[in-house]
Amino acid sequence: MSQIIPMISSGTAGPLGVLHLPRVWLKASLHATGKIHPDYTVGCGYDKLTTDNLGIAWDDFYGFIKEQRPTYAQCEAWVKAYPGVKLSAADRYRHNQAILGYIHDDDTRKEILNACGRADDGSCNPGAVDLNNLDDWQIFHQQELK
Repeated sequence: MSQIIPMISSGTAGPLGVLHLPRVWLKASLHATGKIHPDYTVGCGYDKLTTDNLGIAWDDFYGFIKEQRPTYAQCEAWVKAYPGVKLSAADRYRHNQAILGYIHDDDTRKEILNACGRADDGSCNPGAVDLNNLDDWQIFHQQELK
């Protein structure tokens, strides 16, 4: 069995309205079961940003995922019940803007575009969410469609 590429975008939110939460649930779930593609890290970058912005300790989040293996709806229910969680409209807005506003450094952008056969000519949206989507799709294509 091939390792699974987490194809949910960081630009996706579930019913709580928190961008990247569905992806971090998927990545943590795959990692906890040894099924995540080796090109993917868990618990850093947007993953840690998301749990930090929600006021959730990463170890608590990952421990819950690993021990309970929840559905996404169960994950959101756990997040809502987490002591001191930050889920006000303002908290969600600030977090979502941090996700959407992050720009990769020049080397990362060039590496992703090069791997996808795209020129680094300014024609591609420079946001990390869009570049990460391209990266996911490229890795998927290399693994599953060749």
